[in-house]
Amino acid sequence: MERLRSHREFTAVLRRHHRVSSRDLVIHYSIPGSDQTVTPLPVASVAHEGRHDILPAGRRRMGLAVSKNVGKAVTRNKVKRRFRQLAGSKEGLLPSSCDLVMRAKPSAARATYEQLEEQVDRLFRDLMRKTGKISGGSEGRTQSDLQLVGSKRQPAQRLEANEGCRA
Repeated sequence: MERLRSHREFTAVLRRHHRVSSRDLVIHYSIPGSDQTVTPLPVASVAHEGRHDILPAGRRRMGLAVSKNVGKAVTRNKVKRRFRQLAGSKEGLLPSSCDLVMRAKPSAARATYEQLEEQVDRLFRDLMRKTGKISGGSEGRTQSDLQLVGSKRQPAQRLEANEGCRA
């Protein structure tokens, strides 16, 4: 997953006011094509004009926001390392194109890795549900057609009208 680097890129995501949150974490996100405020330009002109707030298709970028309220430098860096690791391992749950800013709440410093993992997993799934997009090239299917098996998405088995309980 690529990184959001400039202040302009962070504010472009935060300006959209789309977010999901949990006890220790808030994820602000921007999905290209979901906002009518920005008209997408071809990738060549985006790079040429310096427009970093427009995301080309098929690219995920993430930024981290961990304020001094979370703790001293050692603690903040530990939280950032955990967020990077978790986001990388759960990247498959995200839409194929998105910008994220993961913001730590002060309680994130006291949370265990397992607690943060649960929260990131739930928030990434909530983000997918809110956007209505499905990762992995399954855009033609609806969310109800998929069943989560472990961390992989597989088509759900449907029962025919004549199958099921027989009396």
